[in-house]
Amino acid sequence: MLPLRSVLARALTSRTLALQVCSSFATGPRQNDGTFYEFHTYSLKPSKMNEFLENIKKNMHLRTAHSELVGCWSVEFGGRMNKVFHIWKYENFAHRTAVQKALAKDKEWQEQFLIPNLALIDKQESEITYLVPWCKLEKPPKEGVYELASFQMKPGGPALWGDAFKRAVHAHVNLGYTKLVGVFHAEYGALNTVHVLWWNESADSRAAGRHHSHEDPRVVAAVRESVNYLVSQQNMLLTPASFSPLK
Repeated sequence: MLPLRSVLARALTSRTLALQVCSSFATGPRQNDGTFYEFHTYSLKPSKMNEFLENIKKNMHLRTAHSELVGCWSVEFGGRMNKVFHIWKYENFAHRTAVQKALAKDKEWQEQFLIPNLALIDKQESEITYLVPWCKLEKPPKEGVYELASFQMKPGGPALWGDAFKRAVHAHVNLGYTKLVGVFHAEYGALNTVHVLWWNESADSRAAGRHHSHEDPRVVAAVRESVNYLVSQQNMLLTPASFSPLK
């Protein structure tokens, strides 16, 4: 029979090896804090789009009194039309729960913002995302247009495709073809989804940058590597609302 000390030493060694084995299957690095971003997409009845935008412009202050709005946009091109897209920031899930409880007690918000808008909305979608650890949320230098590029990647998480995806994004940014606002990895919603929010001065400058990047061998090489892990992609051109913090 082995001495107790030897048994404990072997147990600790086994535990260390198990942790090392588990870590090799990790989905990749994450942001150190609990901050996450909720993507809200509202599909409006076609005849109610302008009424909805006017209502939230007039009363958005009632909602932003409870939590931070990163941006609000209407969808110009890509996918279903008559859509409004919001990004909300929360410190953690407890923060979001506290905000929802406060909103449930806020009669002014319910009467002036929530209830009037319910009749205008055809469908609402919510998605929880985190910024990838190699990206910070950036604010563009001036007003422009935004593009949300959504990538459905192969299962496996950033441990599988993260490095290649990072190189593809940086190839566009470092060569000056567009400006990066943020890269978000979905936590709740369609898994293995990455959203990249870009900014350009105009739709035409975006088109020109995209055209030139497709002819740049450095970008082509980086993208070719990343698409090995790509399942599908969808792009939306977004126009910021007048009250959006990101314009």
